[in-house]
Amino acid sequence: MNERPADRLAIAVAQLNPVVGDISGNLDRARKARAAAAADGADIIAFSELFIAGYPPEDLVLKPAFQAACRAAVEALARDTDDGGPAVLIGTPWVEDNKLYNAYVLLAGGRIAAVRRKVNLPNYGVFDEKRVFASGPVPGPVSFRGVRFGLPICEDTWTDWGDYENVVECLAETGAEILLVPNGSPYWRDKTEVRLNVVVARVTEAALPLIYINQFGGQDELVFDGASFALNADRSIAFQLPAFTETVVTTHWSRTADGWHCAQGPIVAPAASDNADYTACMIGLRDYVNKNGFKGVVIGLSGGIDSALCAALAADALGAARVRCVMLPYRYTAQQSLDDAAAIARALGVRYDIVPIESAVRGLEAALTGIFEGAPRDVTEENLQARARGTILMAISNKFGLMVVTTGNKSEMSVGYATLYGDMNGGFNPIKDLYKTEVYRLAQLRNRWKPDGALGPDGLVIAENVITRAPSAELRENQTDQDTLPPYDVLDAILRRLVEGEEPISSIVAAGFDRDTVMKVERMLYLAEYKRRQAAPGVKVTLKNFGRDRRYPIVNRFRDPGTPPAEPDRALVSGAAMAKASAGGF
Repeated sequence: MNERPADRLAIAVAQLNPVVGDISGNLDRARKARAAAAADGADIIAFSELFIAGYPPEDLVLKPAFQAACRAAVEALARDTDDGGPAVLIGTPWVEDNKLYNAYVLLAGGRIAAVRRKVNLPNYGVFDEKRVFASGPVPGPVSFRGVRFGLPICEDTWTDWGDYENVVECLAETGAEILLVPNGSPYWRDKTEVRLNVVVARVTEAALPLIYINQFGGQDELVFDGASFALNADRSIAFQLPAFTETVVTTHWSRTADGWHCAQGPIVAPAASDNADYTACMIGLRDYVNKNGFKGVVIGLSGGIDSALCAALAADALGAARVRCVMLPYRYTAQQSLDDAAAIARALGVRYDIVPIESAVRGLEAALTGIFEGAPRDVTEENLQARARGTILMAISNKFGLMVVTTGNKSEMSVGYATLYGDMNGGFNPIKDLYKTEVYRLAQLRNRWKPDGALGPDGLVIAENVITRAPSAELRENQTDQDTLPPYDVLDAILRRLVEGEEPISSIVAAGFDRDTVMKVERMLYLAEYKRRQAAPGVKVTLKNFGRDRRYPIVNRFRDPGTPPAEPDRALVSGAAMAKASAGGF
């Protein structure tokens, strides 16, 4: 006799911070979350995409030993479900018929009750899943206590109704009652609104409620913000979990005449963009340091805005006791810089050392006297200062097991205003994807606010003088950044159009920017590619970061001539090719 379908379900949502490759640790996290869900009366608990492996596993997932370890962990968790506690929905790599899939499995009654494989594999921006996974067949629902769950995996919800291999459409047409979507969706600015728009579209099309489960935590350059939520079939918000927080929440669903409906759970408003950016940078640095096992960090504290913000982020991420700041003065270092650096260190409560570099620079110049004889002094000698500082910071790193935090912002990384093997030395850069104008904004923000969970002090930690003072690398007398670069508000506006927007020079000029300035900035952007390839990883917060998102060749002779593009000569294209082009496939 068939079991009568349930009219009520308690579904626990696990928004957790898995670690890539820590299969036993991720299994332990899943077991603890399941125990918490059981204590809360949950019938089933759902985890995020590839939770057992950690996301994204990249090429690690191709190792047979890794695949086997993930399978063994899933089987062990499946055996746990024979205890009468909550069933489990969890993401894992899955090998079947010599193909590797990104899968989501239902574990119930002591066994693996169902497997669903991701169909649409993202292959853009930070994603490269077609490299490692096979595409699964379009799935039907899975049944749990007589309730039919549709389990589209992340990208499976991003295709519009009627598109080829639309998973949500297929699930709706084959009887799904609740859509439950595991995700590995990384943060970037205003991503919450993008996700909501996608989910609203799927809920509208399918006329089904949808639970969106996202992971939390930092993984290399990516930060996952969680912010899991659900919509009822009428598009009302059922719950909205906090961003940048680990949590397990049990939600309560009941069958109505109009389908399944969730009793309203917690609703936490998303953070403003700047607050979210700061929190993402903090979490990214914290998890990079902790997951890699560093004791703490060391930062070259110059008294400037970039290193000041990095020091604040480090104190918030790790606590003052794990942050060491070092001032590395030379003859061009202003007294104001020394005063400001000391004030920042005092305000944050971090250890502060002063290591003059005069003797190190003199020694390098003396060693090069013979080779440089007859050559005029130029930027080479300026860069020796930066490289002496970089070497000293790396020595402190080696001696005390501290990771060097590098402090270059996106404006500098864009145009190469940084010294390779000097101020670019370091293991991680929390502000790598923040333009200079954004660095100023976040510094002002931090003085009046800090994120939940931040370990640094309250109140003003970056003196107003640091924020208002003209920025300078202090590599020569009376130097300012604007000796070499356009004003940062102009530079950043141009860079956003060139980097995030991929706009042609002609359209940027048409928007009111000086043509020669735009051409100069584009040239600097291309020439600095070889430096960026050797830069430390850093947190992604914009739509297109340097690293996983933007993959330009180092050897590249193309330069935009700055004139509007010519219309294609249609006479040179065959009729068949023209028809294909007009259909969008050329």
